[in-house]
Amino acid sequence: MRRPLIATLIIGIFTVVVVSALQLVPQVREFESRTADYIADSGSTTHNLPTQLQYVFMSVLAFGVAALTTTSARRGRIGLLVIGLLIELAAVAWICGLYKVFFQPLPSMLATVLGFVAADRYTAIANRGRSVTARAFFSDRLSNDQLQRVISGDIPFDPDAKTYETTVVVCDVANKYDLADECEPPEFGKITEDFIRRATDIFTSAGGYIQTADAEGVVALFGFPEVDAHHGDKAVRVALDVVDQFRRARLANGDAKSDVHVGVSSGTMVVAPLQNGNRPGLITSGEPVELARRFCVANRFYGSRVLIGPRTFELASRYIVARPIDFLSGVNSRERHEIYEPLWPAAEAKPEQLARRDCFWNGVVFYREKRWAEAYSEFQKARGPNEEEDAPLQLYLRRLEPLALHLAEVPMRPM
Repeated sequence: MRRPLIATLIIGIFTVVVVSALQLVPQVREFESRTADYIADSGSTTHNLPTQLQYVFMSVLAFGVAALTTTSARRGRIGLLVIGLLIELAAVAWICGLYKVFFQPLPSMLATVLGFVAADRYTAIANRGRSVTARAFFSDRLSNDQLQRVISGDIPFDPDAKTYETTVVVCDVANKYDLADECEPPEFGKITEDFIRRATDIFTSAGGYIQTADAEGVVALFGFPEVDAHHGDKAVRVALDVVDQFRRARLANGDAKSDVHVGVSSGTMVVAPLQNGNRPGLITSGEPVELARRFCVANRFYGSRVLIGPRTFELASRYIVARPIDFLSGVNSRERHEIYEPLWPAAEAKPEQLARRDCFWNGVVFYREKRWAEAYSEFQKARGPNEEEDAPLQLYLRRLEPLALHLAEVPMRPM
């Protein structure tokens, strides 16, 4: 913030001095006089706008245009604004002439144009070094819009090693090993390539940083390089969107071969620069990546499509409706992480859906307490219109059916 402020002051002072000096040149003054005759009949005016007021107006425009240009990531739009200001200045001079007041617009016009040109050139030179660094670190890893924001300084980035609070999303083809056995290599390669391209496009469009994108899956980070307090719920919403877009693509293409699984984990990531020969890069490392991969793989067992960790659930629980599934071991075998399945955005959830989610939640609690009959009853209440597609619910029912049947066959003991 300090650097654009200093640049604005310097450019504004430079513009005011140059335009003021031009007013002392006889040729310029003669040109202004002739031009003014086309805008207003200066011979019939009864009042002249004080020179001091015109200089104040000129200074305000010079500093204002310089400030807008040095702080904007889209200087082309500022150029359109400058053109609009020039038209308005001519219109103001004409309107003042109708009311017998003489206003000379050319000094203000010169200040507007010179302020914009000087600020535009300064910004281009100042961003040149930042552009090289940003493209080296983020090319093909961020969307073009975010890359331009890094270059312009809207997204501050320090290439020194530091930590970030992020949410990691790991997305992979659900049944890729079966596809590798069933499909010919060219067909499998095409399926994998389409998956990588589509998943990468979705993540970058949503503001994610692509850590890796290969046959082992696509890994995206939210909360880096742009710090975002809502990286957790944003990542979960994007994960649900990924699943939905791939589902709709399968229905549209009539392709039932491939599906996607997603794992989401939040925590601290270390980001450090890597100099590999002449090609710089970034090292991103942390436990959330490993946990997100485990959650992604765990979908195969539970039949879910998206699983999130406890920290992500804590960050996103106000915005996402989710339900508990089970516990998984962490990177350390002594650690256990509760995993959750996100179902819908909270704003879109219907009352009956929330009621079924609550029944499922109660069933999981009773199951963990080994209260089999009560758990089975709650899971039965959690059945929905598409219960055959609810694989986690079916998994718990299959586990409980023998136990519930056994309890039903055991006679009650006399008191």
